[in-house]
Amino acid sequence: MKNLFKALAGFQQEVPAIHEGTKGYGYTYADLKTILKVINPIMKKHNLGFTQLLEGTNIKTIIFHNESGENIESITEVPQGVTLKGMNAFQVAGASISYFRRYALSSALALVTDVDSDAKGEQVKENATPEQEQYLFKLAENYDIKAMTKSKNMILFSKETLQKAKEILNQKGNK
Repeated sequence: MKNLFKALAGFQQEVPAIHEGTKGYGYTYADLKTILKVINPIMKKHNLGFTQLLEGTNIKTIIFHNESGENIESITEVPQGVTLKGMNAFQVAGASISYFRRYALSSALALVTDVDSDAKGEQVKENATPEQEQYLFKLAENYDIKAMTKSKNMILFSKETLQKAKEILNQKGNK
């Protein structure tokens, strides 16, 4: 594998970030055509090639060294049962395959194909159930602060619910 890894290292030192191009939902990324246009000459220079095969619901990406025959493989599962507005099942399958081919190849070659915005999204917070809220209020009424702070559901409560529990505690504490 030393030939393959040496060639991959050379390729990775030379390949630029490839995120200009297609605009997505508030971000830019490189489509598969753009990626191939950039990487193919650099791969050729380093005696590298790749293929992507469909195997059932998976895409197998194989990166190989032309001279030695050494290769590495990566398997990416394409999610099934996805529906997209305005597309029939065949169109969804085609879109999914293109999407996952792009990400599988980018991952296997360590390409930068979009602007890194991983930590920019806001975490979706689960809400407490009405039963969990009532339990919190019951604990507050009984002035059971210890049980309240140990509740594993504490992070699920909205600010409003926690404020209401605090008010109940204050009322109980002032009596």
